[in-house]
Amino acid sequence: MGEEATAKRKDDHLDLCATGDVEPVQNSTLLECVRLVHCAMPEMAVDEVDLSTEFLGKKLRYPLLITGMTGGTERAGAVNRDMALLAERHGLAFGVGSQRAMAENPQLGATFQVRQVAPTIPVLGNIGLYQAVGLGVDGVRRLAEAIGADGMALHLNAGQELTQPEGDRDFRGGYKVVEGLVRVFGARLLVKETGCGIGPEVARRLVELGVRNLDVSGLGGTSWVRVEQLRATGVQAQVGAEFSSWGIPTAAAIATVRRAVGPDARLVASGGLRTGLDVAKVLTLGADVGGMALPLFRAQQQGGLPAAEQALATILTSLKQALVLTGSRNCAELRQKPRIVVGELKDWLAAL
Repeated sequence: MGEEATAKRKDDHLDLCATGDVEPVQNSTLLECVRLVHCAMPEMAVDEVDLSTEFLGKKLRYPLLITGMTGGTERAGAVNRDMALLAERHGLAFGVGSQRAMAENPQLGATFQVRQVAPTIPVLGNIGLYQAVGLGVDGVRRLAEAIGADGMALHLNAGQELTQPEGDRDFRGGYKVVEGLVRVFGARLLVKETGCGIGPEVARRLVELGVRNLDVSGLGGTSWVRVEQLRATGVQAQVGAEFSSWGIPTAAAIATVRRAVGPDARLVASGGLRTGLDVAKVLTLGADVGGMALPLFRAQQQGGLPAAEQALATILTSLKQALVLTGSRNCAELRQKPRIVVGELKDWLAAL
């Protein structure tokens, strides 16, 4: 796979996510099946809400990760810098997109460099599981060091790869790679899906291997199978259409993974989170941090950094409001509050 083709694919992805139908209407996070219980007498002020949490050895002001999207082209570099600056201003975590393009051409490293605008927040590098096989653990470590990352996200994307015309077709040996990376990164490794979800069985096995951070990245937001389907032709496009709703909905993934791995692993819930209320809901289901990208990216594409700032302000205001209206001063108190689970999500939780 040539480096020019990788770079072109990254810009194709940005175009499709900015304007395309990458969130199939039938796909759902199932967060609509979660109801938080209103507290008519909160007995607290908005200023008392403390949403700070620890992530990758640093303190966040809000439990939010701007998840890895892009890198490898000039346009992608501008997106990364804007999103990282936004994260720095508000005390969020930030992840770059796949560093595959940088591994193929080190000169593209500048498009992943965000430390100049984000010196204090947790920054995550990013590489695909099957690219990590080729790079080896030292190669992956060099990618993280080259951008001054606090941790490394290892992404799992079998669904996307199978639909991608130039994608991988051999998914053997993955757990062995994870074991090697755990030895190098320890608690700085995060294993994430890319929109099809991590289920309890895989999560349990990863945690047994020493993985301390998981991002379930469930179904309900951007479908990377759909993104690749829109780029593909012939059989792959047809099969991609069939599988663009494949996966474990985000709400089901986070709740069942938390139940499976116990209290010690740090869990990120991403995949279709669009509002502060969505973030509050995943926190009640067991997430430590909510992850999102598309609403901030689309705002940035339409109106630059000021529009992204405004979109984030709405999300953070909504999150704080959810805490006040449940009578919760912090994330720990929110988790203790009752919540109602209805409909299809109830079925998922029973089945898993």
